[in-house]
Order: sequence, then C-alpha cells, then structure tokens
Amino acid sequence: MHLLALLTGILLLHAPVQGSPQPRAPSPTGSSSVPTTTQYPLPNLGHVAVHDPNILHHAGAYWLFKGGVHLPLYTAASLAGPWTPLGTVLDGPSAIPKQNRSRPWAPTAVAWNATFYCFYSISTAGSRDSAVGVATAPQLGAGRWSDHGALLNTGQGNGSETYPYTVSNAIDPAFITDQATGQPYLLYGSYWHGIYLVPLAADLLSVTEPARQNTTATNLVYVPDAPVKPVEGSFMSYRAPYYYAWFSHGKCCGFQNGFPAAGKEYSIRVGRSKEVRGPFVDQDGRPLTAGGGTVVYGSNHGTVYAPGGVGVLSGAEGDPDVLYYHYLNTSIGFADTDAQLGWNFLHYEDGWPVAVSGYVFWSAHSDGADGEFRSDNSTGPSDSSGVVVGPDYTLHVCSVIVVWGCLWLHS
Repeated sequence: MHLLALLTGILLLHAPVQGSPQPRAPSPTGSSSVPTTTQYPLPNLGHVAVHDPNILHHAGAYWLFKGGVHLPLYTAASLAGPWTPLGTVLDGPSAIPKQNRSRPWAPTAVAWNATFYCFYSISTAGSRDSAVGVATAPQLGAGRWSDHGALLNTGQGNGSETYPYTVSNAIDPAFITDQATGQPYLLYGSYWHGIYLVPLAADLLSVTEPARQNTTATNLVYVPDAPVKPVEGSFMSYRAPYYYAWFSHGKCCGFQNGFPAAGKEYSIRVGRSKEVRGPFVDQDGRPLTAGGGTVVYGSNHGTVYAPGGVGVLSGAEGDPDVLYYHYLNTSIGFADTDAQLGWNFLHYEDGWPVAVSGYVFWSAHSDGADGEFRSDNSTGPSDSSGVVVGPDYTLHVCSVIVVWGCLWLHS
C-alpha cells in the first residue's frame, strides 16, 4: 500500500498537466530570437486570442475584457474557457475626440460601490497624444455601459498641460485601492517618463487636482538612463503586507516586422512596497524608478515569446493568486493578433512572487490518519499534476492516473 502510494506520487509529479502546451520546435520565422530557457513554466492555456487582457471574477464566472474594436467582452466558467463572446463594452467609437477612437487599448474593469467601471486607452503607436477614458454599467454584460469620455489626457486635451500629464503617456490604465484608507488610485503610463499613480475621486470619474499640478501623483516605474524607456502595461496587486507593482518591460509587438535583440522583448516584472505609493523596489533592493524590476515571467521553452499585458487575480486567504497575461505561441505566429491568453499560479517565496505551472492538492491515508499533501512550488511544465485547484478553487482531475492514485490512496 505505501509502496504503491509512493510510486503513484512519483508518477503524479512527472505527469503533464492537461492543457499545458508542451515544448515543440519553434517556427522557422524568428526561431533564433525565442529563448529556450526552462527557467519559467509553460503557461496554462486560456484558449482565446487576446492582447492586453483584463479579467474579473464575479458571480461565479470569469469576465474577460480586451483591447479591440469597441472593447470586446467575453465570459467563461473557467480560465481555460471556452470563452463566450458577449459583444462589446462601447456601442460605437469612444466619446474621446482623439485618433483611433474606434479601437481602444488595454481595458481595466473593476467593481466599485455597486457599479462596474471599465477604464480604457485611446492612442496610436509612438504618440503621446493619448487619453484614459472610463465607461460604467450597473451590471456586467454588453450594451449596458455609459461612456463618460476622458478621465485624463496627455499631449492634448483638458488637463494635459499640468504635471504629471506633461511628461507621461495616458495609456494602460490599472486600478488599486489603499488597504488602509480606501482611497482609489489609477495607474497609467508607457515609455516617456514611465508609470504613474494618481488618486481618483470617490466616484472614479475624475482625478483629484485636475486643474493644477498634481502634487499627489507618484512616479512608480522609470528607466532614467536609457534613451528608450520600455516600461508600460502596469498592474498593482496586494497580498499582505505588500503591494506589488507589476509592469511589462521591452518591445510589445510588431514582431512580424522584425525582432529585437534577445531579452529586449516583453517580460513581466515586479517590485514591492508596504505603501501603495511606494517607493517600490525589486528583489535586489533596486528602486523601480531607477530601472529596477524582478523578472517573474519571460520568454521560454522556444514556444512562449514576449509575455506581457499582465494582471493578477487575488486568491482568498490561503489560496493561490493567479498571474495572467498575453503571449505569442511560436507555433501560431508572431502577429499582434496571434497573441494568446496564458496564466500561471503564483507561489510567494520570502514575499516575492514566483510563477508556477500548477497548484496541486490531494489527500491520503497514512498509518490510519487522514493527511493532506499540498504542492505549489512546481517549476516546470511536467512536474505538477494531480488535482489542480483552479482560481475558482474547484477540483479538476488532470489525468486518469490521478484518479487511480486518489482511489488507491483513499482505499
């Protein structure tokens, strides 16, 4: 009995997780640019094409917002899909009178005081003439949203002549609240002077101090010494006692036109602080405003390229957080529209997040006593299997051998 349990456990630890992409030869196009490192786990598959995803978990379902024409909206019972398209957040072009207003970027949705908010970006490549807009709805779904137009502008528009909007780029919004005071904040920014944090009014429809220099704005992430400052796509999560400032670093897209030097493509980085306004430092103690940032997830296995557009679903106490992002699967292609949804669980080591491929749980009888075995520290695509606890914490059987293992272990 004990030998069988031991052997089954060994088999479990080396069985692949169903649905995880297995390493394969990269496509010839750009293959030399895709790192083959196994330092990071392969992603769990979201089975949906997406760029700059944002996900809410509400009423037992997942709600996916993504950049695109009028902001497409999807729902699913699982992060693995299948995802059902519901329509769009906006009924037509954004109310913001700037270029590219029919195809907003990088939405972020949040529930706040019985109202749902969807922040989005209006911009075009290489321009700082940008805006963050906001739409609201009493409940989730398509065709229920009211577009309130610009929340803040850079380049041109109301408020663009005041700091920090004079030095920043108003795209890639994200949302966080101060755990101590309840004050809501908006994160935004891309290239130029990096990523900023600005306080929002209680109704989330305006920033504080909009008509004068915003003395409460905080520069969170910056690369001071580089001629190009490739930081954007921020997100902030909280897991006591730390706030985690996430961001994407490197070239995001346009790879069908050529590849940057190895390591210059998107990667997901993080710093932490015990205060929502920072200062944030990386694992080496380097400030994020001095070019710091610990890499949590990068290109890997020759099949995963340029992961970014990061978000985190926070687990309940004792349950794992989930890191989600878009990435390019080299077996699909390198066009921007080829980007796929991927996700991994997060394990925290000394308070620092580490992406893992699975979060394994099973129970067994040992010497007549009930025991619980839990594993959340897998580091590769095939060393975690068994019963994987999804972000909604339902148990999913991943392979037939797991069923056998559970039957024997409980016999």
